Amino acid sequence: MHKTTRSLPAIAAALLAAAILAVGSPAQAPGAASPQDNHGPAGHHEEEPAPTNLKVLPKNLTGEQVHEIMHKWAADLGGHCDTCHTADPTKIGPNGRPQLNFADDTKPEKATARLMYKMVEDINTNYVGKIDNSGAPVTCGTCHRGHLGPEPFVPPQEHHDHGAPTPAGQQPPLPH
Repeated sequence: MHKTTRSLPAIAAALLAAAILAVGSPAQAPGAASPQDNHGPAGHHEEEPAPTNLKVLPKNLTGEQVHEIMHKWAADLGGHCDTCHTADPTKIGPNGRPQLNFADDTKPEKATARLMYKMVEDINTNYVGKIDNSGAPVTCGTCHRGHLGPEPFVPPQEHHDHGAPTPAGQQPPLPH
């Protein structure tokens, strides 16, 4: 179901995706060209420049580390770098398209991405991390599963109390 107006969680998710994608280009098949790829020949990129304007990620990360994080976030969200980052029409890349200005904060999606990143860190630190044997930490993909706006979860019918058969001798559960 598509709505013209997105809910706050969907907007936050979109922003998280955009922020994650801000420094990297989306994962792609070898040799495939992407409109966001400003690194030169397909499948090749130069060393990533040192990141600037990091507000939620650790400031000591290298350009390559931030690039890897952005690739992961892009995959989790199904987005592209330009979801959160603005194009700089004064800088044209080798592909003839404007390069992205990763430090620019004008797109609201970037602020949402930062907010969502802080939420994920809070969940992992203050909730998941306090449960013995809790398993894998929460990631963007936990909810988004490749979509900028995560689809609402609808449990299968067999998991609803009112749809389950009642064992012999017991009353069915009352509706909530």
